[in-house]
Amino acid sequence: MNKHETEGKTKEVKGKAKEVTGKVTDDKSTEYEGKAEKTTGKAQSKAGELKDKAKQKSD
Repeated sequence: MNKHETEGKTKEVKGKAKEVTGKVTDDKSTEYEGKAEKTTGKAQSKAGELKDKAKQKSD
């Protein structure tokens, strides 16, 4: 697991927490911010995975 994957997973968790907080407090803005952060985290994590795969193939 590289830096990008770790940061991506962290953003996913933070985003999920923010999304749930928004749902519980009925704050749509916070909920949508959380969804966006979670999606960004997933993309960053996936990019890290692909980077690792590319590095392994080049080795």
